[in-house]
Amino acid sequence: MPQVKTKQYGKGCFIINKPTEADIEMAKKGLAEVEQIIKHNCCDVLVLDELNIALYYQLFSKKELLDVLKHKPDGMEIIITGRKAPQWLIDFADLVTEMKEVKHYYHQGVQSRLGIEH
Repeated sequence: MPQVKTKQYGKGCFIINKPTEADIEMAKKGLAEVEQIIKHNCCDVLVLDELNIALYYQLFSKKELLDVLKHKPDGMEIIITGRKAPQWLIDFADLVTEMKEVKHYYHQGVQSRLGIEH
């Protein structure tokens, strides 16, 4: 089975109202690491979990993200998740899937799990 690595850039909680400078700094640090992963072709599949929300809160710009994504090597798959995907990113993508919650264990009191939700 291939090795799976996870890294988190952020506080691990929701941004309420307006992001702080720390939120922006952590997001930009994460984007810089994504740039290196893409540049050095370090994986076959790269999941940028909740990146759409980072864009929504303007933690980095459209230009900053596209400058990174345009260097994606052939053979690398990049999966971007999260609500509020901007139309320009939907247009840029090769495949777009919309998920709808039918049932969620949060409603039964189950908290977020390490490696799954955060």
